[in-house]
Amino acid sequence: MRFILAFLFSTNAFAAVSAVDSDGRRVSLDTPAQRIVSLAPHVTEQLFAAGAGAKLVGVSEYSDYPEAAKALPRVASSGTVNLEMLLALKPDLVVAWRLEATAAALARLESLGVPVFYSEPRRLAQIPEMIESLGELAGTATTANPLAQDLRRELARLDATYRARRPVSVFYQIADKPLMTLGGGQFVSDAITLCGGRNVFADAATMAPVVNVESVLAADPEAIIGGYQEWQAYWRRFPGLRAVRAGNLYTVSVNEMHRHGPRAIGATRLLCEHLEAARLKAASPR
Repeated sequence: MRFILAFLFSTNAFAAVSAVDSDGRRVSLDTPAQRIVSLAPHVTEQLFAAGAGAKLVGVSEYSDYPEAAKALPRVASSGTVNLEMLLALKPDLVVAWRLEATAAALARLESLGVPVFYSEPRRLAQIPEMIESLGELAGTATTANPLAQDLRRELARLDATYRARRPVSVFYQIADKPLMTLGGGQFVSDAITLCGGRNVFADAATMAPVVNVESVLAADPEAIIGGYQEWQAYWRRFPGLRAVRAGNLYTVSVNEMHRHGPRAIGATRLLCEHLEAARLKAASPR
């Protein structure tokens, strides 16, 4: 029996694997990846969550979660990829996201025969999908798949609890200089909708539009969500805003919400709780 089990495990270790990335491309490997390079902080988190952290040999700048990621060599930033350093690591899989600044370097990698898998979830539901896909390519599905199912259950619970409740209009701030928000095509806006919120800039033509204070005042959101608590002081200068009058100025961690990993779903839970608090304030007699 032990011989049979050993045979089965060894056979699985050398089996071909494949997965579809966020661009709809099927990436296939003759065997599960053993040396993986991550070119984005959210990808690093996804790989560790998928059980493939021990197979990472290089990461990008700002890959600081989990703690073990900090010790790995940095081979890229948001604007450049150090191809010489990356190739010296002899990766059998590179996981990236699409940026104009790094497009040429990624094309060069593929021309050299290095498999490149793109992971850029645009909806919350795609986060568990990406974790499953990375688990498949790394041969760590026994870790990745149960976590993905847990994340789906949590999303379903949040959806059932909050989506149909009274809408709360939301201004979601991602920067202060210049003042920036997110349009409806981004997964944070998906989180706002799941929580029963309405992104006041959902119809913006760009993914991350620059807006002015006057447009926020005109939208008069019921709640303002920002990545840093320090930003709240600025909005308190406008006591006429509904969000300010009601005390609906909330913070959700940038690193948790904006990185497309399991922590983003935990941040969504907090976002839902904030919007529910705003809802309850409005319903309470004054």
